[in-house]
Amino acid sequence: MTHANRHGIMLKLFAGIMIAHWLEHIVQAYQVYGMGYERHHAMGLLGQAYPWLVHSEWMHFGYAVLTFLGLVILRDGFSGTALGWWKAALIIQIWHLFEHTLLFAQAQGRFTLWGASEPTSVLQLFWPRIELHLFYNSIVTVPIVVAMLVSARGRSRASHIVTAAGSV
Repeated sequence: MTHANRHGIMLKLFAGIMIAHWLEHIVQAYQVYGMGYERHHAMGLLGQAYPWLVHSEWMHFGYAVLTFLGLVILRDGFSGTALGWWKAALIIQIWHLFEHTLLFAQAQGRFTLWGASEPTSVLQLFWPRIELHLFYNSIVTVPIVVAMLVSARGRSRASHIVTAAGSV
């Protein structure tokens, strides 16, 4: 298996996980705004089956670490404009990971910051957690998808050029 094939498989797996996680946040927002759930009962699809997962900072922190590592590991498969979009996602994810590190440390250390009644991230001081995490996951997922589309378009053009040159 070539490096490009491995990268392609890992990228598809990573993108699938990213989109599934993003959809979980969309479902959670729909549960609050569309179905009238109280916020603490809006747990997405996974949380309906495994509520302890959603209430645990372990899952959220683990996902933030996984996303960061995926962005770092898969970065070398991009170039040009696609790499710029990928780096944008990485920069945003660094902040997102910082926020989840704060939440995780508070949950594990059984303390809170800023006089909050529960573990709270920096931007959560200004926006509710459900909306904030839907926003975070959107602004990380969108540049990843754009990078993948730009990269695929570039490979398609390169393949077309090679095919055209070979048929002369």
